[in-house]
This record gives sequence, C-alpha cells and structure tokens, in this order.
Amino acid sequence: MDALNEAVLAGGDTLWTWLVLPVLAVLGVYFTVRSGVVQFRLIPEMFRVLTNRTPRDENGEPQSVSAFQAFTLSAASRVGVGNIAGVGTAIAIGGPGAVFWMWAMAFIGGASSFVESSLGQLFKVRDATGFRGGPAYYMQYGLKARWMGILFAIILIVCFPFAFSSLQANTIAATVSASFGGEVAWIPWVVGGALAGLTALVVFGGLRRIAHVTQAVVPAMALGYLLLGLVIVGMNIERLPEVFLSIFTQAFGFNEVVGATLGVIIMTGVKRGMFSNEAGLGSVPNASATAAVTHPVKQGLVQTLGVYFDTFLVCSITAFIILVATPDLAGAERGIGLTQDAIVGTLGPWSNVLLSIIIFLLAFSSILGNYYYGESNIEFISPARRFLQTYRVLVVVVVFVGSIASADLIWNTADGIMGLMALVNLVAIGLLSGLVFRLLGDYTRQRRAGRDPVFTRALMPEVTGISCWEDERTVTGTIDLPQPRSASGP
Repeated sequence: MDALNEAVLAGGDTLWTWLVLPVLAVLGVYFTVRSGVVQFRLIPEMFRVLTNRTPRDENGEPQSVSAFQAFTLSAASRVGVGNIAGVGTAIAIGGPGAVFWMWAMAFIGGASSFVESSLGQLFKVRDATGFRGGPAYYMQYGLKARWMGILFAIILIVCFPFAFSSLQANTIAATVSASFGGEVAWIPWVVGGALAGLTALVVFGGLRRIAHVTQAVVPAMALGYLLLGLVIVGMNIERLPEVFLSIFTQAFGFNEVVGATLGVIIMTGVKRGMFSNEAGLGSVPNASATAAVTHPVKQGLVQTLGVYFDTFLVCSITAFIILVATPDLAGAERGIGLTQDAIVGTLGPWSNVLLSIIIFLLAFSSILGNYYYGESNIEFISPARRFLQTYRVLVVVVVFVGSIASADLIWNTADGIMGLMALVNLVAIGLLSGLVFRLLGDYTRQRRAGRDPVFTRALMPEVTGISCWEDERTVTGTIDLPQPRSASGP
C-alpha cells in the first residue's frame, strides 16, 4: 500500500508541476487582463445579483433554483474538509507561506471561475427539475466535441462523488474518533453507516431537495465555524501581527520553519487552494448552470464571490486558528489533526464535540454538492434512469467505504484526478473564453444604461448550441464587441 501511495503521489506531483500549474497560471492571468480584472472590479455587483429575483414560468413557478440556492449548492461542495483538513495539510507541508499562495490562487482563480460559470449558464439545457449544465455541456455544444465532454464527465464522476466524498466521510469519522479520545475500532463503521443512510435520504430526493438542504445548512455551518475561529483568534490576538508577517515572508522561501522549498510552498498552496475553492477546476459550472437568471454573467459573478467566500473567509479562519495557536510547526501532523489540536489546545476538550458537529455539517454538505455534480454528468452521458439509480447506490456505498479507508491514499489519488479534470476544463474554457468576454461587454453596457441585464440567444445569432435563452421579453441591441473567428473559439 505504501508503494502504491508513493507512486500515486509522484505521478500527481509531475502532472501538477509541468502541466496543470503553468496552464492554470497563464490562463488565470489572461482572463484577469481580458476581463478588466472583473473579479475585483465588479465585487459590488456580485452582492447585488446574489439576491436577484428568480425568473418565473408561465404558471408563476420558479423556473429552477435561485441564484442564491445555486451559490449555496456550489458552496456546499467548496466548503468542506479542504477548508479544515486541507489547510492544515498545506501549513504542515509548506508552512505559513502556503497560505499566501492560497490567497493568490483565489484572486487569480476568481477570473477563471467567472469564465467557466458564465459558460455553464450559456450552454445549459432544460431537464425535468429546471436546468442542468457544466463543462461537459459547453464542450459538446460550444466546442462541438462530445468526446471531450464524456471524458470530462467520467473524470468528474470519479473525482467528486467518489474520491472527494470519500475524503469528506473519512474526515467525519476521524474527527468523531478523536472526540472519543483516539482510535476506536467500531466508530468509523458506525459513522459510515449513519452517514450513508443520511446521504441516501437526500440524494434520492433530487436537485430541489439537495438545494433546500444546502440552503439551510451552508450558511449555518459557515457562520458557526467563523465564530469559533474569531473566538480563538481573539484569545491569541497578540500573535496576529506575527502570523501575518510569517505568511508573507515565508511565501517566498525565506526563513521556512518546516524546511519546505519555495516550489513546495507554492505547489502546496495552489493545490490545496484549488481543492478548496475549485476555481477553474470545472466543478462549479455544474452548480451555476442550475440557476434561473436573466443573464449568464450573473452566475459568473455569483460564483466568483463563492471563491472569495471559501478562501478569504473560511480557509483564512482555519489558517489563523492554526497559526495563532501553534507557533511551532516542526513535525506538525497533517490534515484535520493540526486544526483539531489548535482548537482543543485553546478552548479545551469540550471543543472536540463542537468541532465534530461543524465538520459533520461541512463534510455532509460537500457530499451532497459532490453528488449533484456527478448526477448532472451521469445524465449527460446517458439519460437512462437505471444509470442514475445505480450511480446513487454507488455514492452511498462510497461514503460508507470512505469512512473506514486510508486517508493518505485517498488524498493523493484525489489530487491526481483533480489535476486531470482541471487540465481538460482549462483547455475548454480557454477556447471558449471569447464568448464570455462578449457576454461581459453586453452585461456592462446594459448596466450602464440603467437596466437589469437580460440576455437572449438572438444577441449571438451565429453561435449554435445555445438552447435555453429564448426571448422572454423584448431586448434590443447587439453585442458590439469584435466577433469571434468561429462559434467555438475566441
């Protein structure tokens, strides 16, 4: 098992170092420049569209989930063990400097998230519960490459509902075990059984039930965790200036307290940042496509805000909890243990129970978000009901198995699969990004005219594959930015 784990780790590191990281950085900077730093420039607009009224059908019913529900659906997947165990791993391996690179990844990745989420909306399709879409859909309808969409869908299904959900379940079991004072053989089995049962109750209810659960759970668990973190930081407030100094100075390899090289610090921060906020990974467009909005750019903005919510709030509070409470990181335990030790060391043993509850809510909501991503892609491959039912059963089984499996092998396998998934998606959004910049120009023009922007496919008559943007009301004008050389590229 150790040899397999080392082989998987080595393969994943090679993929990230020589392919994923360079492509991610170059495209992120390109999107930032071409969009006029949209991820910073339109922050006020992100908050405005988050609470936009959901368009209604002819019967007065919401066409699909709201912009806010789509935000919580994506946040359910984003905000999970990556924010607690992932940040702990990043700091244990790369020191405080890894936090800086997580922040940098979030800012640059905000532009990538804007592009992919807008594309998810543009090429979404209708289904029985509203809308669905994502990278597989814009690969088929935007790039005319169904083979690429199927490849992406398969990778996503292996990565999110299987590998990542296993991690979420594993973290819940590990936290509950620690609350009982250490390794107790029967706890992971009991936790796994209970978690699998709860997962089955929700996922067999479909998208609407998942959206309602995440809408209730995500704000509550995020607020609870942020309050816990603020209490711990407040109790160690005198160390905060030192923590900020260590984050910025050690980001570039100076005075590394854990012996990490600059390359390791950057790589660890970027990988753990992408695992947490999923910017550019290709997962979030599956959630953004579900929303009923009047313009694709609205979900691009909402999901960019989701990147900031995940990294600058939730990940940062974990980093501060660890760094103010654990001055000496030499030999620090990776994963959830480092965060748990910092919390218990500050607040006392009782906080183990509170942390277990928070982690359960974080991880369980992630399992639900991961499940939906897989469901959307199962339906892309085949609409046959038997495949969806089989997939649901497999997800429940994987949640149970993940509770009792080896954490190291799951982490390293997930990292490698995540790299492949990101690479396929980044190629697609790079080719289609010209359409998004045209959409952004149209959105900006309408806002300057004092209108709530509305998009219809008549504004892009030469682009085939757009199916859900019929005229809902009269909209005049055209997108006056340069036309792309082809419908499938910039």
